[in-house]
Amino acid sequence: MKNIIPILGAAALLMASCQGGTAKKTQAKIDSTIVTNATGASPDSIRCYQYIKNRDTATLSLKTADDKVTGTLGYNLYEKDKNAGTIAGIVKGDTIIANYTFQSEGKTSIREVAFLKKGDQLAEGFGDVQEVKGETKFKDLSKLKFDELMTFDKIDCK
Repeated sequence: MKNIIPILGAAALLMASCQGGTAKKTQAKIDSTIVTNATGASPDSIRCYQYIKNRDTATLSLKTADDKVTGTLGYNLYEKDKNAGTIAGIVKGDTIIANYTFQSEGKTSIREVAFLKKGDQLAEGFGDVQEVKGETKFKDLSKLKFDELMTFDKIDCK
């Protein structure tokens, strides 16, 4: 259990965000082809989501303003390393594309994430990835699959 302090710090950040605190903005370089407004939320509103299946859990808190989205995201997948961090990106139609900046095993990483709004749920998108300037990016956003491997249900923010 080395590096417990960064994990506890990330967990505190996640809980503070779900309690209405302002989301920490990240250094996000978003591809100009990415677009916004998947949460359907009014400007400056915060929406919280949770994924639970067997022993896997994940939480997502989103704050939208105009065509931008920021928030926190954390994964606790069974027999995998926990990770938690912030997201910053844009929304178009019913799709969110964002950079997820997170800590895992004491290392900071950036990975592109995608979510598709389906009613009160957000389905996480998956596809082929590549490393670009030290960040993990999708190879082709048009080929993402939102086949509900991970669907987040809307919950009340705490």
